[in-house]
Amino acid sequence: MITRKLLIRQMSRRELDELVNSAAQEGWNPGLHDADVFWATDPDAFVAAELEEALIGGGAITSYDGEFGVMGFFIIRPEFRGLGLGNALWHARRERLLARLRPGASIGMDGVFAMQAYYAKGGFVFSHRDIRFRAEIPDHLDATPVGGEQITPLTEIAFEQVVAYDRTCFPAARASFLNGWLSQPDTLALGCRRAGRLSGYGVIRRCREGCKIGPLFADDAQAAESLFLHLQGFAAGGPLFLDAPENNPAAIELARRYRMVEVFGCARMYLGPPPDLAHRRIFGVTTFELG
Repeated sequence: MITRKLLIRQMSRRELDELVNSAAQEGWNPGLHDADVFWATDPDAFVAAELEEALIGGGAITSYDGEFGVMGFFIIRPEFRGLGLGNALWHARRERLLARLRPGASIGMDGVFAMQAYYAKGGFVFSHRDIRFRAEIPDHLDATPVGGEQITPLTEIAFEQVVAYDRTCFPAARASFLNGWLSQPDTLALGCRRAGRLSGYGVIRRCREGCKIGPLFADDAQAAESLFLHLQGFAAGGPLFLDAPENNPAAIELARRYRMVEVFGCARMYLGPPPDLAHRRIFGVTTFELG
């Protein structure tokens, strides 16, 4: 009876702020400016669940130029769980996102482990785990040079080069997203050069709690470590988080080498063919919400 009263519709910008606040209450620790960047990337991606004129939940169905989709931000307020409302919202979002993509395009998601079996029933196939690590960063920290890399502000590198490098680690080009992600306030974005060529880049942003690195993409462990050491100083005096993919053992080793502790995790799953990515370059996931 209650499911029939559920209205699933486009979300307003104000409601996205409510969704981000709900994510914070769930312990997802969003960035301070995530909502602004997410909305600018794809305002049509945000779906609201309304019951009797009240917002009870929502989620994102982001389309990257119709070539790849991401389902994220799936939240139903606790008091409305177990009533079939979340099930109705999730399936409606999946069908809406499929309609936004070209035929045959895949959808990715990072789902909490407890929901993995549910998502599998909806057609998603497990790929690997993305593990969130945490470390407490001292007040004063020196970046120790590693190898022959040159670490530079990402603004000194041609944006087209960054987009091209990012494309090897993400299933679709996402210039619009990167334009906002790299230039948002309370963020440090660095590039790694080796023999004059871009060999990786990383971003760290301030979150509700501490700072989070994402993405961290690099040719190899040496370049990733050099970027990591320079980025972590941005989090001095507080906690630092990194979402490392388990299918790149070097990423997990990097986190453990610097005594980061596993605190959370998600199952990366795909509906449709898994994308062909340079997994060895992915040391830190960009976001669980938009991929």
